[in-house]
Amino acid sequence: MEYSGDEYDVIVVGAGIMGSSAAYQTAKRGQKTLLLEQFDFLHHRGSSHGESRTIRATYPEDYYTPLVLESYKLWQQAESEIGYNVYFKAHQLDMAPANDKVLHAVVESCRKNSVAFRVMNRDQLDQEFSGRVMIPEDWVGVVTEHGGVIKPTKAVSMFQTLALQNGAVLRDNMEVKGVERDRVRGGVWVCTANGERFWGKKCVVTVGAWTTKLVKTVGGVELPIQPLETTVCYWRIKEGHEGGFAIGGDFPTFASYGNPYIYGTPSLEYPGLIKVAVHGGYPCDPDKRPWGPGNPLAPLKEWIEGRFSGVVDSGGPVATQLCMYSMTPDEDFVIDFLGGEFGKDVVVGGGFSGHGFKMSPVVGRILADLALTGEAQGVELKHFRIARFQENPKGNAKHFL
Repeated sequence: MEYSGDEYDVIVVGAGIMGSSAAYQTAKRGQKTLLLEQFDFLHHRGSSHGESRTIRATYPEDYYTPLVLESYKLWQQAESEIGYNVYFKAHQLDMAPANDKVLHAVVESCRKNSVAFRVMNRDQLDQEFSGRVMIPEDWVGVVTEHGGVIKPTKAVSMFQTLALQNGAVLRDNMEVKGVERDRVRGGVWVCTANGERFWGKKCVVTVGAWTTKLVKTVGGVELPIQPLETTVCYWRIKEGHEGGFAIGGDFPTFASYGNPYIYGTPSLEYPGLIKVAVHGGYPCDPDKRPWGPGNPLAPLKEWIEGRFSGVVDSGGPVATQLCMYSMTPDEDFVIDFLGGEFGKDVVVGGGFSGHGFKMSPVVGRILADLALTGEAQGVELKHFRIARFQENPKGNAKHFL
């Protein structure tokens, strides 16, 4: 078989935030890198577009906090290389009934990982945020300094630009239909829908909501990653109160545990509007999206009316955006070798379950480590192995659920 010039050390399939971060990492290490994307770069059909994502270190699973703390440093390092900001600092507020198991696990995780936190009752929280956030009498809030907002599309563009500056080749509108083992000299062939073929020593697959489909085609492995269509909602802050909810002041990113799980960010992308949304969505086929109608609004309206003292208009969102989650049963990531005939030559990153974006710099670092050295430095990956679903279809057991 003849070999063309289309040969690489690493081929990354999927140019969302995880793939773009991984390509940046491999290119920065001097590896000849190819980044392939099935649609246009910076498209809106996946999980890496939009105007804001929260970043926080308060996780009930204590194995995420170290990843977030490393990601803060890696976000800032990439920003220093590109010359602009994608991360905007804020405090983080977590709130729930005082007996909520998830909130208790968050506190224990903070203690274990030496993350400073303050627990506040209703009156203390009222004083902390000057009456802008109200919680019921039997609720508590947990405040930490490790909050903030990431600009997603801008962040993806940053990693792609840095990958390019470090010598990576970027190709969009290149849908990958298969990955094949090269039985002559090792490595893999990556085959696209338009008939082009690229050879790589290693391949990293980060295709978001398309992970289950592609991994089954390539390796015959059934991954329980369910795409969900989710809706992001923006609500109007009543006139005269806009400044109190704006980024750059003391208003936090926030999460409210329970059913539904509600999260939000200070006003940033749209002046006078605040993002408040439900974590979750509806199962969908990423190639046959319903594009709506979105999550029920009644619980959100009730929550906003109860928490923001009537200062945010709860009548309905004034703007919405659709996005996708790639959900695993346990909401933990998949970061592992595909195995089988591919051994350690194909690495899969997927199932980021609506909370992975904040950790994309460290996930990119881990994926690059696995592809280039066969192991990830300083990270325990047992929670992210594919094999966990063979042992238990629901994945990792969570003591707080």
